[in-house]
Amino acid sequence: QVELVESGGGSVQPGGSLRLSCVTSGYDHNYGGNMYYTGWFRQAPGKEREGVADSWTAGGTVHYADAVKGRFTISRDNAKNAKNVVYLQMSSLEPEDTAMYYCAAGRTVNLLDPTTYTYWGQGTQVTVSS
Repeated sequence: QVELVESGGGSVQPGGSLRLSCVTSGYDHNYGGNMYYTGWFRQAPGKEREGVADSWTAGGTVHYADAVKGRFTISRDNAKNAKNVVYLQMSSLEPEDTAMYYCAAGRTVNLLDPTTYTYWGQGTQVTVSS
């Protein structure tokens, strides 16, 4: 059973930073036959859900949406005894980044198409305002 739980959202001023965490379970990150892409998506009120970043394995294939390149970084805790946590480090935040942020997992995926992701967390709210 794949499960994803996000945390780390909050309110921040423009130019600030936040780090979101996604605790994952039910699939492998480093090796094995049960591997998934892990992605971050966001949805602002009245807008469609959009992809932010995704990654296959630690140090493997990574994709970013153009709107966040150079500002957001997706990573995973590689400590031996660490839980399978995927992070989204967000810097130089802008009011346009305000949204509910979701963590998702899937196998054959396209960051531009949220429907290609199979499993979703409940989301964590990020608000950027002065």
